[in-house]
Amino acid sequence: MLEYVFFHVRPFEEFVAYLHELGLQPGIQAEEDSWEASLPEDLDDELSEKIEERYDQLMELNQQLFDAEQPEGYHTAGVVVNLAGGETVYAQVDPLLLGKIMEVLTPEEFGDVVNAIVDAVEQPDERTLCQRMRDQAQ
Repeated sequence: MLEYVFFHVRPFEEFVAYLHELGLQPGIQAEEDSWEASLPEDLDDELSEKIEERYDQLMELNQQLFDAEQPEGYHTAGVVVNLAGGETVYAQVDPLLLGKIMEVLTPEEFGDVVNAIVDAVEQPDERTLCQRMRDQAQ
C-alpha cells in the first residue's frame, strides 16, 4: 500500500481531490495531527509519477502552512513510522538533516529505509549480512 501523509488538512484535501480527478478512490485516515491517503502499489509507472509529483508539490505547501502556524524560531520535523502491530508513531528528526535526506531520496525511498530499520528492530536477525545472503541463495 502506498501511503501519502500530510500534517495540514488543506494540502491533504487538494491531494485527495486530485486523486479523484484521476479516477482513483484512495483510502483515507485522519488522526489528531495528520491525514493520510493510501493507494494500492500496483499503479502503472506513468500514473505513479504524476501522483508523486503532485504529492511533492503539496508537501511544499504543507510545510509552508505548518511553518506559518509555528511560533517564531520553532522548527521541527518528523518521520512517520509504521510498526508491525499496526501502530503509527512519529520519530522526531532534525529538520536540516531531514531536508538533506529529502534532497536525494523520494518519500517512498526514504520510507523503504525507515521500514527496513523498523523491521530490523522489531525482528532482530543475529546473522551477518553475508550469512543472510548465503542462506537466501540456498
